[in-house]
Amino acid sequence: MAGFLDRAKEQAQRGLTQGKQKLDDVQAQRAGGDLLKRLGAAYYAERRGTGSPEATQVALQALESHIAAHGDGFLHA
Repeated sequence: MAGFLDRAKEQAQRGLTQGKQKLDDVQAQRAGGDLLKRLGAAYYAERRGTGSPEATQVALQALESHIAAHGDGFLHA
C-alpha cells in the first residue's frame, strides 16, 4: 500500500509541476503579446506625429528583453 501511495504522490507532484510550467508558458506568451501590442501602438503614434521615437525604442527594448528571456514562441502562435 505504501508503494501505491508513493507512486500516487509522485504522479500528483509531476502533474503539479507540469501544470505550473504550462501556466508560466501561457503567462509569458500573454506578456509577449502585450509587449508586441505596445510596440505597435508606439510605432503607430510615432508615425501619426503624436508619439516619439524614444517611446517606440523603449517598447522595442522591452519586447527584445522579453524575447531574450522567454523566446519568440508567442510570435508564431
